[in-house]
Amino acid sequence: MNEAPAPKGGISRRKLIVGGGVGVGLLVAWGLWPRRYAPNLHAADGEHLFGPWLKIAEDGKVVVAIPQSESGQGVYTALAQIVAGELGADWRSVALQPVPPSPIFANTLLAREWSPAFLPENVGVDGDSGILASSINELARRDMFVVTGGSSSIRQFEMPCREAGAAARALLCQAAATRWDIAWEQCRTDRGFVIAGKRRLSFAELVVAASALDVPSPIPLNPSARNHLSGRDAPRLDLSAKVDGSASFAGDIRLPDMLFASVRAGPAGDTSLISADTKAGMKTRGVIQVVKTDNWVAAVASNWWAANHALDTMKPVFRTKGRMADSAQIAESLSNAISKGPGFRAVKTGDVDAAIAPETAPRIFKADYSVGAAVHAPIETRTATANFHDGRLQLWLASQAPQGAKRAAADAIGIDVDDVVLYPVMAGGSFDRNFDNVVAAQVAVIAKEVGRPVQLTWSRTEDFMRDHVRSPALGRLSAAMNADGAITGLAIRVAAASTMRELANRIDGQTPDKARKSASGAFDVMAVEGAQVPYAIPNIAIDHFPVAMPMSTGPWRGLANSYNCFFVEGFIDELAHKAGVEPLSFRMQMLVGQTRLARCLTGVAKMAGWDGGGSGSGRGIACHSMRGSHIAIIVTARTGATGVRVERIHAMADCGRLINPDLARQQIEGGIVFGLAQALGAVTDFESGMPTARRLRDIDLPKLVDVPDITVEFVRNDAAPGGVNELGVPAVAPAIANALFSASGIRLRELPLLSKGL
Repeated sequence: MNEAPAPKGGISRRKLIVGGGVGVGLLVAWGLWPRRYAPNLHAADGEHLFGPWLKIAEDGKVVVAIPQSESGQGVYTALAQIVAGELGADWRSVALQPVPPSPIFANTLLAREWSPAFLPENVGVDGDSGILASSINELARRDMFVVTGGSSSIRQFEMPCREAGAAARALLCQAAATRWDIAWEQCRTDRGFVIAGKRRLSFAELVVAASALDVPSPIPLNPSARNHLSGRDAPRLDLSAKVDGSASFAGDIRLPDMLFASVRAGPAGDTSLISADTKAGMKTRGVIQVVKTDNWVAAVASNWWAANHALDTMKPVFRTKGRMADSAQIAESLSNAISKGPGFRAVKTGDVDAAIAPETAPRIFKADYSVGAAVHAPIETRTATANFHDGRLQLWLASQAPQGAKRAAADAIGIDVDDVVLYPVMAGGSFDRNFDNVVAAQVAVIAKEVGRPVQLTWSRTEDFMRDHVRSPALGRLSAAMNADGAITGLAIRVAAASTMRELANRIDGQTPDKARKSASGAFDVMAVEGAQVPYAIPNIAIDHFPVAMPMSTGPWRGLANSYNCFFVEGFIDELAHKAGVEPLSFRMQMLVGQTRLARCLTGVAKMAGWDGGGSGSGRGIACHSMRGSHIAIIVTARTGATGVRVERIHAMADCGRLINPDLARQQIEGGIVFGLAQALGAVTDFESGMPTARRLRDIDLPKLVDVPDITVEFVRNDAAPGGVNELGVPAVAPAIANALFSASGIRLRELPLLSKGL
């Protein structure tokens, strides 16, 4: 497997894991790196640093550092809420500051969860502790694995944020105690003041003295994670800026003497630029320059519309080597892979082969489920602004892997990664689209070539052409059922691209086409994520059949859970009807030890007035667990002359302890709408290497009139926070399909639903 260039002063994790040996090689290599990292949060005049996570100004303002990408999920607010709550700050005085990648903010949790995609196929991770897990944690810091994804922000950073707030609180209390000549443990903080009895001093009065003190060890956390801020609704910190238009996205950046660029590349795959009529492009009014590389051509103009129009007049011609993406051939590849193999066993319980053998099982049921290639389609297409001057590059970009963006830009123009300064900005949506850092490389090349600041914005067509789609997938499920209607064996075979290995290759610095080829044919255990059923079935096998796709694939909101939940929960519903058991009861009798998911199922049944989902009811149920959270959904839906009509959706979720219940509700509701889009559209076919979808209107996204009444409730508890951002997505499509079966008696096993009519 190809190796990415090492970061300055270090070595790549692939060199350590593949070449140096797992565990021992890492331990030896650690001595090559420093162990301490300086905060990359800088204090302005009148501000004082309290560690890497926050600074407090002499007017009492509290500024929290945010290392994660904000794409609407509310991470700016939630992380600031944790810090400010533990600190005892007044929410009205809290602000935030996005910070560039730093080892301090490495997402070690996600590194461990995604490590199967980075590790060789024969290496397993030893849980959250042990030599290999510790090695992964250390590598994540060394390589600045500052990544936003996998619903991990709160799960990863709640404790560091609490510790940051607690440390600053202790210092402020020490400063106040010195003035009052008392023990600092007698002090507490509340809404921007340090209080001891009737005495009180504001943070503003104490910040100078407090910043010069040493943090006590151990850091004195509050007894409970719940306080006057964390665990309660609080206004979003980014809301007013988004409402009044002052929020900065990549397309909002304006620099002196700045130009605007549009870019055009060819079909997915090994594609090169053959020709482009540069003279025709230069005739467009406002065009300043044309930039060409081996793979793409860009027009640079005084405004974006002129640049994009110039590309049309240039009529670029591309040549693609190898297989071109074609939907019919992709479907055939999926079928061949799952029929002929080879496959890789990801999960094994009992003896499935014996359980589903015709001679031992009185009843065997089989079904094929499939999903199409799903596009991300955030409102904001890929956009970046850059300025190259004196050998250094300034970059304004929304990225879920910002260190990867810096590396891509640096490699593209031949400079050191430390000579790239990244200014994180908010994203206009993402759904994991912003793992793509090709735009960073392109804008770096253009900015260096023209010698002026440049803002590059992809057209919607270009964004669809270059999208790393959610892999098309085929699920083949087989189950054995005894005479009492109990499932005795379940085999789940999933054919899909090795998407997360492909993503790992891109994060490691490989080009999209090289990353795709390197991942082709490799076992990817994350391709079957979400297929692990919560039900007590004695014999289970889950297999992945890798399929080499001719176009790039990438994570999509919910990752593989988005299609595997559709496969599993649709098939479980089929088996319930085969057994003659009402679907809720059928699931409940198999939920042994799954009390949190069971509470979601019984809770949503009570909310929705579940009637059993009998024939003609138009009601369907589905459930799912992921990222330490659980959800159950009941949908009321029917088909009509205009297609599927979803009338109402009820959801009960258990996400553990909620940092901001209102934010969590927004994310579940947004995930449900995203799941509705998956059920009804959001896909593209491929012809001659290119997606057939070129505009938003081509992917049948639900309009406002299509969105049903949505009711979301939470099971409240003090369990550790689970993931929220993706949780609402997976169970929606199977619940709709199950509802349509109860309404019409027709079982739909393909997404989008009704894609082939009734």
